[in-house]
Amino acid sequence: MRAAIDKILEYIVLSVLSIMLLSVIWQVFSRYVLRAPSTLTDEVSSFALIWVGLLGAAYASGKHLHLAIDLIPEHIVKNHQAIFDAIVYFSVTFFAFTVMVIGGLRLVQLSFQFEQTSATLEIPLGFIYAVVPISGLLVCYYNIDTFIKKRKINKA
Repeated sequence: MRAAIDKILEYIVLSVLSIMLLSVIWQVFSRYVLRAPSTLTDEVSSFALIWVGLLGAAYASGKHLHLAIDLIPEHIVKNHQAIFDAIVYFSVTFFAFTVMVIGGLRLVQLSFQFEQTSATLEIPLGFIYAVVPISGLLVCYYNIDTFIKKRKINKA
């Protein structure tokens, strides 16, 4: 199942990145060549950047490409690797669930409730903000799945 999620996420991130690239190229072309800047491209590229950033972070989390800062000396961690892995996976999952999933769902709900729309495209901002809880769920899934797989390997 994880491989399927990875493929879908790769496709979505690449598609949104392509949309952002085309939007920026069109903005530059319309501004400097046509001398008539497009009004839509700024919002499209901004929203695409939000989606690429958050979905890309979830993808990086699943591929173990995320940034890590080692505060505890390596020899201490090696002696208690399972405990430190559990702490890290629990902390990241807790943060992703409370801030991204619960907070993100609240943000989406409020955006729809107050009927917030984007200035130029006039689309509900709830659709744009929906990427926050989606990314949070993906980060939670990846962390739980990795933790379970590591425990199975350590028990074997």
